[in-house]
Amino acid sequence: MAGQPFLDLPRARRARGQLALPGSKSISNRVLLLAALAAGRTDISGLLDSDDTRVMLAALRQLGVVVTDTGPGCVTVTGAGRFPVKQADLFLGNAGTAFRPLTAALALMGGQYRLSGVPRMHERPIGDLIDALRQWGAEVRYAGQQGYPPLEIGAGEIRSDAAISVQGSVSSQFLTALLMAAPVLAQESDHPVVIEVTGELISKPYIEITLNLMARYGVPVRRDGWRRFTIEAGSAYRSPGAMAVEGDASSASYFLALGAIGGGPLRVTGVSADSIQGDVAFAQTLVEMGARIEYGPDWIEARGVRVAQGQRLKAFDTDFNLIPDAAMTAAALALFADGPCRLRNIGSWRVKETDRIHAMHTELTKLGATVESGPDWLQITPPTQDGWRDAHIGTWDDHRMAMCFSLAAFGPAAVRILDPDCVSKTFPDYFDVYAGLVSGTDTD
Repeated sequence: MAGQPFLDLPRARRARGQLALPGSKSISNRVLLLAALAAGRTDISGLLDSDDTRVMLAALRQLGVVVTDTGPGCVTVTGAGRFPVKQADLFLGNAGTAFRPLTAALALMGGQYRLSGVPRMHERPIGDLIDALRQWGAEVRYAGQQGYPPLEIGAGEIRSDAAISVQGSVSSQFLTALLMAAPVLAQESDHPVVIEVTGELISKPYIEITLNLMARYGVPVRRDGWRRFTIEAGSAYRSPGAMAVEGDASSASYFLALGAIGGGPLRVTGVSADSIQGDVAFAQTLVEMGARIEYGPDWIEARGVRVAQGQRLKAFDTDFNLIPDAAMTAAALALFADGPCRLRNIGSWRVKETDRIHAMHTELTKLGATVESGPDWLQITPPTQDGWRDAHIGTWDDHRMAMCFSLAAFGPAAVRILDPDCVSKTFPDYFDVYAGLVSGTDTD
């Protein structure tokens, strides 16, 4: 599929089968940075191979961290603590899970660094993170527009004797970045490192992933509600020796959704009800929409309606603050609901890879849905059976837009996905895997 400007999706009527999920993007990039900051060697397996993890791996190597490829999805990282290279110009694409945590870690390293990305990354706000880092005495300058990358990082006069605060309502990645970097301060401090959150903290399950992984690397964080986080003086990362990355729960949402509208059974392996990823909660959203979900020790399976035969999912009105990425899949499923569907508390969509509220509004409308939207909500009234329209779906350089709208092939319209290669950010062979699970016939 490489280099294709578009992909025409054949009409789909049935979905069933099994797939092994790629590794979690959120876990992969967190584990790579923690391993680089830890004492000792970490053997990592199940690592996602995608644009976002490649830029993190390239950056760590550029910073002097020894990273050895040991097999498909496997690397060994020899921890460097403070990075050996003190001056570097890093290009981080559109990978927020690399850009934000590396910004925080490098701001405490005492070197000279420049961080940049693709044009869209330079439109994604980072001011709240920089404001928090400056409270620690970090020296960070904007090389372009105030509040946005690219960034220039200097040595600064770092201190940790007072609590710092960070806004929690724009992106949970800002708090994640500060938490992951904090032991760089704590290991040389006589004072605990304290981070306080102002405003509502969104996407809390992603913070739980961060806290879980930090604990595995030997740094437990004391949490007082969702307002105050404390890392004890002297805390330092230590390698756990080996780390297996879970399958990506956000990616699981597309396939579980296929099972929900294509009959199923469709099973994803590599993730279960016990996952540390909050997006496994999307399976419960499918239950509320009328699907049947089963769980195993390393799998989740979905069965559902047959929308190609005129059956419908149940409409929903749901707060998706905790699972904003998987919520995009719910928006696409609204095309097959029995009434209007409303997604609430999704304001973080506007600062993702694209303005996802605007993008989703635009592309759903092309297919014949009636769509309304506001600062943090989206309402979709599905098209009638004869109201569907053929559409060329713009993906807005956003991997999740491309994957979500693959579900539209179960409708009666012709669907063309523009720039299908954008899925390389997290799931390079998505459309090949998808094609192996869907069928244009009703044959069981």
